[in-house]
Amino acid sequence: MDSQNWIDLAQDADTGIETLRAHFKGHAYDPHWHDSYLVGITEQGVQQFNCRRTKHQSTPGKVFLLEPGDIHDGDAPTEGGFTYRMLYLDPVWIERELGALFEDAPLNSQLSFANTLITDPQLMQATQMAFQTLHGGELKIVRQTALDNLLGQLTRHLHWRTRYGADPRLPLVAQKARDYLHAHAHQDIGLEQVAAATGVDRFRLTRAFKAAYGLAPHAYLVQLRLAKARRLLASGEQPAAVAMELGFSDQSHLGRWFVRAYGLTPAMYRNRCSNLPDMTVGKH
Repeated sequence: MDSQNWIDLAQDADTGIETLRAHFKGHAYDPHWHDSYLVGITEQGVQQFNCRRTKHQSTPGKVFLLEPGDIHDGDAPTEGGFTYRMLYLDPVWIERELGALFEDAPLNSQLSFANTLITDPQLMQATQMAFQTLHGGELKIVRQTALDNLLGQLTRHLHWRTRYGADPRLPLVAQKARDYLHAHAHQDIGLEQVAAATGVDRFRLTRAFKAAYGLAPHAYLVQLRLAKARRLLASGEQPAAVAMELGFSDQSHLGRWFVRAYGLTPAMYRNRCSNLPDMTVGKH
């Protein structure tokens, strides 16, 4: 590979989804196809490719969508080359997840992309978030939420989705889910377990929870863990031990969430905790 080109490839252990971030100058790759669905965004530059007998130019802000078997190539028509992010979604995984995410999804659900290159800010944001959470090895429930949102955006205009109506079970769902999160806050739970405990699909679960509490279930669970982290740090435990005890992949992972919530690192909080007000999430 040319020294100006680079590829950063990872695979999510739970889903098998591959995440790719790469940069190319000049010729990128010859015509080829994949047996996966490809959902990607161009970060920088112009990504030019031929697909479905049309020449496309993807620029930042656009989302490119390829189905299994779509033959495509790639090159950089401009001086600086291009950088892009891509998710490779297995068709078997998609069928299974759509059935779990939407209980009203038709059997043998698969995606069909009318356009290879589209401008859709919501889908672009969902693609970006799914890539970041998978590539960065986020908590299981955070990764699953991002993927659910991506599938929700990809199916937003399908006929069966537009008919997805209200559900009389929803008023109790949020309360049941909240109780479940409090009872299992120390475990690496997934959305499917919370959905099973409440008796609805994941889409309805997330919608009901956000309506009731203003946060998605994954964000609420993170806040529960951070509240516990504050208590452990205040009692003198080391950040690395706290991260391990609360299910964060490592100390830096805990640190990123902690700084976003409280504006300082776990170590700084441990040193100064007596000067901070109590902002823990309590169960009322």
